[in-house]
Amino acid sequence: MVRVRFAPSPTGALHVGGARTALFNWLFARNKKGVFILRIEDSDFQRSTKEAEKTIIEGLSWLGLNWDEGPYRQSERLDVYRKYAEKIVQEGKGYEENGALIFKVPLGETTFNDIVWGEIKIKNETLKDIVMIKSDGTPTYNFAVVIDDHDMGITHVIRGEDHIANTPKQILIYQALGWEVPKFAHLPMILGPDKSKLSKRHGATSVAEYKNMGFLPEAFFNYLALLGWSPGIDREIFSREELIELFSLERVIKRGAVFDIKKLEWMNAQYIKKTPAEKLYDLVLPFWKERGWITSEENIDKEYLIKVIELVKERCKTLVELANFSDYFLQKEPTYDKILVEQEIRGKEKLLSEVSEALEGVNPFSSVNIEDCLKNFAEIKGLKLKDIAQTVRIAISGKKVTPPLFEVMETLGKERVIERIKRWGIV
Repeated sequence: MVRVRFAPSPTGALHVGGARTALFNWLFARNKKGVFILRIEDSDFQRSTKEAEKTIIEGLSWLGLNWDEGPYRQSERLDVYRKYAEKIVQEGKGYEENGALIFKVPLGETTFNDIVWGEIKIKNETLKDIVMIKSDGTPTYNFAVVIDDHDMGITHVIRGEDHIANTPKQILIYQALGWEVPKFAHLPMILGPDKSKLSKRHGATSVAEYKNMGFLPEAFFNYLALLGWSPGIDREIFSREELIELFSLERVIKRGAVFDIKKLEWMNAQYIKKTPAEKLYDLVLPFWKERGWITSEENIDKEYLIKVIELVKERCKTLVELANFSDYFLQKEPTYDKILVEQEIRGKEKLLSEVSEALEGVNPFSSVNIEDCLKNFAEIKGLKLKDIAQTVRIAISGKKVTPPLFEVMETLGKERVIERIKRWGIV
């Protein structure tokens, strides 16, 4: 049975590269009906923190990357590492120096067949002897990872290409202990738009930041899955189930994958459009609260807010935009731009008073009836509908651009619309 693991060090947030590694391991395990293990590599006691571990686990959970075993922690296995290091020393394959246990690299050549990169060879003489246990009693990465992967029955090690240089060292330790070597697949780097390694200077890089920016986990999952892997199908929106069925390591692309925030925003917009407003309500609610537009859930008109979401979501790339674009639906009074008011409302106060009077007679207050009312009003006044529409739009929303005006008016409701127009209609 396939057994894979994601083994982060809890020294910081879960970044895009780590999330992509976790996702590829998860997809591979699910495709093969195997086991996905979470292992926390926290043997660096100076840098590892419980806060970082919590952030990593929250990020995996947000993406829906559920693990079958774990989380295991290296900090709970220190005696295991020492036992194997001492065995290697006792067998003459290593030695002790200054309190550290060190593996002696043998002569020869180490070869392995990487699933992504093909055959890789390295002359052992280019490697230094490998510290297994440091003088402070903690294991090094290259040693502990071998012991863990063996004890946990890992069949495939799927990780970033920056680990290729570590692989020959680890294989030598496997061989010294007489253990079967797992298969390796090293994933190409994720790059920024300038083709350098993705870093903080390219913008947000942690999963938590993308969550806070208003990306949906389903969209982020879909985007990450296509970052350095090809499904062999000419489309870009895939369900989780489709990605599981299609995934294979043989389709990993060898060149570095460029993280394109614009592409992610496009994909997120597609997911927002197809997500029911009832579900989006729960997702956007924290952003409304953050802005102070909703302070208590006791008197919330949920039906009204769901209508707002349904109307606004078509043009939103993120939940943050969804929250921001719906401000005038939630605020008692919209925020008005002085320049817009001067351009579109000043001098039209009497017209707005007459518009509010005309709208008083619209029943029911539906988009169709509102449109008929304003068309008739414009005709009587010898005006074009567009001459009235923009002034009304700004009067009720404070914005130059909104979803279709008559739908906005219907959603706001008769009382709000007339109250806002009357505010500007006073001569």
